[in-house]
Amino acid sequence: MTWSETLRTGWAAVRGHKLRSMLTVLGILIGIAAVILTVGLGLGTQKDVSQQISALGSNLLIVTPGSSTDSDGVRGGFGTAATLTRSDAEALASSVNAPDIGAVAPEKESSLSVEANDTNWTTTVVGTTVDWLDVRSRSVASGEFFSEEDDAAGATVAVIGATTATELFGTTNVVGQQVTIADTPFTIVGVLATAGASTDADLDDTVVIPLTTAADTVSGGLDRSSVSTIYVQAASADQLSAAYQEANQLLLNLHDITDADSADFTIASQDSLVSTATSVYRTLTVLLTGIAGLSLLVGGIGVMNIMLVSVTERTREIGLRKALGAPPWAIRRQFLVEAAVLGLAGGVLGAALGIVAALVLPGLLDTSIVVSGAAVGGSVAIALAIGLVFGVYPATRAARLAPIDALRSE
Repeated sequence: MTWSETLRTGWAAVRGHKLRSMLTVLGILIGIAAVILTVGLGLGTQKDVSQQISALGSNLLIVTPGSSTDSDGVRGGFGTAATLTRSDAEALASSVNAPDIGAVAPEKESSLSVEANDTNWTTTVVGTTVDWLDVRSRSVASGEFFSEEDDAAGATVAVIGATTATELFGTTNVVGQQVTIADTPFTIVGVLATAGASTDADLDDTVVIPLTTAADTVSGGLDRSSVSTIYVQAASADQLSAAYQEANQLLLNLHDITDADSADFTIASQDSLVSTATSVYRTLTVLLTGIAGLSLLVGGIGVMNIMLVSVTERTREIGLRKALGAPPWAIRRQFLVEAAVLGLAGGVLGAALGIVAALVLPGLLDTSIVVSGAAVGGSVAIALAIGLVFGVYPATRAARLAPIDALRSE
């Protein structure tokens, strides 16, 4: 029997029991679609997290203060102490002190109520320097960013985010308008281009003012020279590690700290954030894929069960073919082809269902699902392999039937 005859006969046998074949294919189909969606969801989540972290800026190091301790001995956690200053940022920006650092942007951040006309809105007010735009990978949609002269003079000018502008004025066409921050009127000189959301905040809900103005006019107090965060941009991606070492050592020297374990600041890199998030989601993806794989196992058992039933039903046919001279390998190949057809059909239909679901579900779940070509191709190959592996025993059993015993069966 040629391969074409075997394929034709196998396809006819599958079509001869449509309902039974459809139920067998359904088990494999669900497992394949689940695997594709699980892998796609994991890849999509990794992509979303990477984009959110990248929105902070490129080649970035994030320096935050250490922890504070109150009079009762209660520690406030990292970022609560006033251990970083503008002087630290200026030292880090020196090409002599840190040649691998390209730019530095200190931030003095506060959550304040901003008023405009009869409307108020609580938002994040950020005091920073002119390098903030480049370091944080932001741009101005209309107007302009404040200048070094504005920062030096402590000018009461502000650049506002799109969300804040809409909440206060109902529009983003607000250049030249005034807002009041901490009882001080500020003139809006620019509107930031939309940046979307980061991992925990709306990046467009902010007001950016000169750092000197934030220290003298908005914050004041004994900690007016302190900053809440220093963003350090490496000169290039290849110099990120060197920039980290330079920033760490320079701050230790400036703060007179000899033991690095006692540092009153922490430095986090985008690489560490991305690798941590990727590790977590990779673990979840493997776990969920394993669970989806169980359904493939069930589908494989279904293939074996159906093929065993088929062997039993077709015992007389097998005996007749062997009596007419069909060798065992021809019988074995016949049943393996039938099992492979069931597995391949389940794989192709499952892959199609998985791809369609990956296109539809993101709009419903508000998350990304990335269709992996490797996952789709691998899933179809696995489905075919399942059909073959779980069809081996029924095919072997059919091939071993003695012609006389097979012809005697009812």
